[in-house]
Amino acid sequence: MQPADFNYLADILKKRSGLALSEDKAYLIESRLTPIARAQGVHDIPQLCALLRTKPNEALLVEITEAMTTNESSFYRDIKPYEALRNVVFPLMMEKIPGKMMRIWSAACSTGQEPYTIAMCIKEDAAKMPGWRFEIVGTDLAKKVVDKAQAGIYSQFEAQRGLPIQMLVKYFSALPDTSWQLKDIIRSMVQFKLQNLLEEYGALGKFDIVFCRNVLIYFDDPIKARITEKMARVLPPYGVLIIGSTESLVDPTGKFEALEGFRGAYKLK
Repeated sequence: MQPADFNYLADILKKRSGLALSEDKAYLIESRLTPIARAQGVHDIPQLCALLRTKPNEALLVEITEAMTTNESSFYRDIKPYEALRNVVFPLMMEKIPGKMMRIWSAACSTGQEPYTIAMCIKEDAAKMPGWRFEIVGTDLAKKVVDKAQAGIYSQFEAQRGLPIQMLVKYFSALPDTSWQLKDIIRSMVQFKLQNLLEEYGALGKFDIVFCRNVLIYFDDPIKARITEKMARVLPPYGVLIIGSTESLVDPTGKFEALEGFRGAYKLK
């Protein structure tokens, strides 16, 4: 791939999704976009770039962007955030929220394992939170993964990956093709919507807790700062933002402070 073609595609991806690609990731473009090029009737990435330059196509740009976004997810991924959610964050919210309604946003949720895990945590702790109602919203910019999340159907590998067997039996139904589907008791707790993190979030409403885990790592610092600023605007004064434990929060205006005892969690000051 010529540097000009790499830069052209990298610029498209950064503008549309925030994804910051260095030149050593050119192999990802080759592997993920070559099948799209061939489906368009061209043979390689240079010809795909030529097609885009001469005949811009929004549907094709969407397909390219979705192909390049990473959709890695699993149930109870890095289990500590869910333990802290149940033992630290939920008790904090129950003290602070002026009412018994809690809204939780799982941003860049991919195929839905994160918001569904949150729903299972709530069900497991229902006796500790009598009278409380919860609304969970999962969002992603890729329609194909949002559609999969809404269906709540996972392969045997996906269902068993990170999920304790007792939770699988309790909250899933086995399907004839060896896949598993979440029961309605969990699926009904989560709404899924399309949302690009580069765009405004106002239409989603306010949230008490925002999960934005293992996604900021793909952005450069200016974009991280923009996302942090916008997420602060959808949280109330006591709201909590949860990012990946290995990620860094870029917060130039100092709106957040670390939540004690929970690495990767921040509350508004």
